[in-house]
Amino acid sequence: MRRTDHDAPDDGRPAYDAALATSFIGKTVLVGLTYTDHKGKFVEQRQMHGVVESADERRGFAVQLRGSRSGEVFWLPPQTDTFKPAPPGEYREHSTGEIIVDPDYVAMWVVSRPKPMRRWWQFWQR
Repeated sequence: MRRTDHDAPDDGRPAYDAALATSFIGKTVLVGLTYTDHKGKFVEQRQMHGVVESADERRGFAVQLRGSRSGEVFWLPPQTDTFKPAPPGEYREHSTGEIIVDPDYVAMWVVSRPKPMRRWWQFWQR
């Protein structure tokens, strides 16, 4: 079921397709995270892979990580349109050198860090 303007308030979140989300469970996903500062300047990039173990409209997708991060669970936001079918082949994680063969999906995210806030005591320094 897709949340639309007719059956849910527009709270700024992307639509969530519950049937599609459920179909991701048990599938392998390669996750790419690009971090930028508050001005959009590149900071760092991280990659990981694992198996989607649960999907929840509020909490998101629990990914049971594999490889060097085996045993960890990483949560992705509940945005179904970010999962794209991965073309067959070998994928190498740049940070670890691990090779992932034929993942089911790729999910790429850009995470923008907020503008640094000045601490209250910095306003009083001269």
